[in-house]
Amino acid sequence: MMAAERGAAVNTLAAYRRDLEDFTAHARNRGRTASSASTEDLRAYLAGLDASGLSARTQARRLSALRQFHRFLLDEGIRADDPTAILDSPKLGRPLPKVLAEDEVKRLIDAAAARGGFEGTRLVALLELIYGTGLRVSELVGLPLSALKRDAPVLLVRGKGDKERLVPLTKAAIDAVAAYRAERDRQAKLKTSPWLFPSRGDSGHLTRQRFAQSLKELAAEVGIDPRRLSPHVLRHAFATHLIDHGADLRSVQQMLGHADIATTQIYTHVAQDRLGRLVSERHPLSRRRR
Repeated sequence: MMAAERGAAVNTLAAYRRDLEDFTAHARNRGRTASSASTEDLRAYLAGLDASGLSARTQARRLSALRQFHRFLLDEGIRADDPTAILDSPKLGRPLPKVLAEDEVKRLIDAAAARGGFEGTRLVALLELIYGTGLRVSELVGLPLSALKRDAPVLLVRGKGDKERLVPLTKAAIDAVAAYRAERDRQAKLKTSPWLFPSRGDSGHLTRQRFAQSLKELAAEVGIDPRRLSPHVLRHAFATHLIDHGADLRSVQQMLGHADIATTQIYTHVAQDRLGRLVSERHPLSRRRR
């Protein structure tokens, strides 16, 4: 149902499968199956997650998987009730996304460019694309060659739920990809691949994990704490810096591929938080009160 009706991504399906398998093991220990579990069984499971130290966000995701599973059972007539209906979700805070300063992003790109060769040129293209478009990392590494025509000002992206969107490209991204494709086409083994960023792995393209590892190595090289950097942080930086420079929320939503604008609104809070710190740290009246 998740795959056929909702068009859930492969990674989403894998996450739901792991969550349901974990609950199935818990239910089996209580002499039940996952589909016959009671509300008390579910409460005991959630209490165990909390006791094990799992974050509230992870607990909420597990409960979400169980809610959808039991609603499916109800809709299909497999059960006559939904044992998750009266369960309370864990209370979540609203953490602001981590972002990088604009000069930090520039340092990363400059350091990648200084490496030169195929690896350096590819890394520059990856950085310019993710920072210049806000792509999800899975969208970035899985770009087919057909998504980006040479010198085209837009990129065709197939995102969550198999939905397509057009994302405008910066000149820096166009130039970086052109330089990378020239290097790529010199390598006979890569030239025939249908992927923009080919790899010898099972997927045929660069993996999320390898790109994330490259970012952390680059961060350490330029004096940025590697724990602060991930592909998703660069996506956050894209959205935050756009809003900092006056972009409207609806346009940012469309480029990020968010289904709900409420998801995009977090970036206005990031901007407000940064402005608040700026006033607190730099305003002369603020300094006088210290």
